[in-house]
Amino acid sequence: MTAPSRLHEEVIEVARDLIRLDTTNAREPGLGNETLCAEYLADYLARHGVEAELVARLPHRANVVARIPGISDEADSLAFVGHTDVVPCDPRDWTHPPFEGVVDDDGWLWGRGAVDMKNEVAARAVAMAELSRTGFRPRGDLWFVAVADEEDGFEDVGMRWLLEERTDIRPTHSVNEGGGERLLLSDGREVVGYSIGEKGTLPVRVTALGEAGHASVPTLGRNAVPLLARLLPRLGDGLPEPAAAPEATAMLQALLGRDEPHLWVALAEAEGLYDGLGDTIRSLMGSTMAPTMLWGSNKRNVMPARATAEVDIRIIPGTTPADVEKQVRSLLGDDLPYALEWPEAIVEASSSPVDGPVPAAIAAFLAAEDDPATLLPTLCTGFTDSNFLRAAGGTAAYGFSPFRATPNHVLESGYHNANERVHVDDLLLATRFHVDLAHRILG
Repeated sequence: MTAPSRLHEEVIEVARDLIRLDTTNAREPGLGNETLCAEYLADYLARHGVEAELVARLPHRANVVARIPGISDEADSLAFVGHTDVVPCDPRDWTHPPFEGVVDDDGWLWGRGAVDMKNEVAARAVAMAELSRTGFRPRGDLWFVAVADEEDGFEDVGMRWLLEERTDIRPTHSVNEGGGERLLLSDGREVVGYSIGEKGTLPVRVTALGEAGHASVPTLGRNAVPLLARLLPRLGDGLPEPAAAPEATAMLQALLGRDEPHLWVALAEAEGLYDGLGDTIRSLMGSTMAPTMLWGSNKRNVMPARATAEVDIRIIPGTTPADVEKQVRSLLGDDLPYALEWPEAIVEASSSPVDGPVPAAIAAFLAAEDDPATLLPTLCTGFTDSNFLRAAGGTAAYGFSPFRATPNHVLESGYHNANERVHVDDLLLATRFHVDLAHRILG
């Protein structure tokens, strides 16, 4: 690591300060406390001439909204987006305490949120400050939005609520978490992912229907547990059959450099380029189904009349509840008795165009950096607040922050895991990228 510049020192300091504020989010009273980060960020931005305010449904769970006003109300606008809550952790599993923001001798910043996502929040905040103090005058509004409760969403105090409360926050473009990972392919090429969307969710409960009986005579009644054990394997490996879903085929075209009509061939080639990539792309070709929770009898000596599995189902854009039910029933068949329940409402998937001003700006930044990587559009298998931005105002919302010093395996192992860390050189790289992005989109 070279001697840090002023901007580098600043973003390291902000990232460490944010990590040291414990904003652990879980479904327990009193947790979250995102106001700690919101107040810090609002004060930091205000000191550098950026209008900032707290917007809160609950006092201890505030969102921070900041803006550099645009010259014209008619011009496109851009939002730097992030969340300030983090998932729980057990300090006993960590090399360095998770809320101390330790930077070691090799330049690694350790702590809960170092990757997800106080690193990106810090870079975006420092980019806003740098743009403000250098006199940047954007054509359209430049927003900074750092929200609460992204990791859980149970209390509805974050992005969904904020956009309902503040109808003025409707950016044309946005950049959030969900991309920037760098893959070294087996043919020597490098690709960098940028997220164009997220899968949605529609979980289902599958209940096998039998007849209760005493466990001492297993042939009495009809034990629902073995029935459920026969039903669940019918879901297969949980992956959909290959289909030409737009987001998946865009990934394959970028990887292979051609349109390959034989999807099994294309997936095999992708797998050969990077271990696990074939299954990742296949998971974006339809609904995935993973049984994750089981219930049977509440007594060992009672064979239950009902045994239930909850199945996590992730859906691609355009999928309806009727589509999911049809697929589930087709897989389970009609020769065994069962019932379906839908414990939660659908969270619809959404995506933004593969091409557009933000992807073009990302590519231009990489080229200016002499970065050998090419861009790979990806659909996030998880969830981000970009979904709410698209739904509220049709925002062209993307996930991207560049990483070069932090290998992909370190990023992947850090998400929601112990020993989360990021190399501090990537904090500066991300800050410079966001300054560059604002100039390219709004300059």
